[in-house]
Amino acid sequence: MFELTIRAEFCAAHALTLGSTVEPLHGHNWRVKAVVEGRRLDASGLLCDFHVVEKALAGVIKPWNNANLNETPPFTTRARAVHNPSAENVAAHIADELSRALSHTLPAGVRVASVTVTEAPGCAATYRLPAPPE
Repeated sequence: MFELTIRAEFCAAHALTLGSTVEPLHGHNWRVKAVVEGRRLDASGLLCDFHVVEKALAGVIKPWNNANLNETPPFTTRARAVHNPSAENVAAHIADELSRALSHTLPAGVRVASVTVTEAPGCAATYRLPAPPE
């Protein structure tokens, strides 16, 4: 299995709801690590083009840069099951959106495997997308 790692960063604020308490609004320099995996390389010896994944990841996180995540989709409504902009939910959303953005671009057999989000040094959350059926 081959893996490519693409990293990006954005600055954003959030305020988590913990039980019935909303913490104060505060900001982070969010670091994102996306992992793309596949079993085979193409004729050029590549899993896929780094730049394609890099561009897609930049597009996914762009709406959040210098924003309040609580006021930015998908975290804008409590009616949704996922309203808290926790590192876990941020990682899952990025992974799902990146996978969707690359669904028709990545070579056959190559997929987004995981996204890790670091909101503070030493504090990271990883979301692993389910493996496709074989």
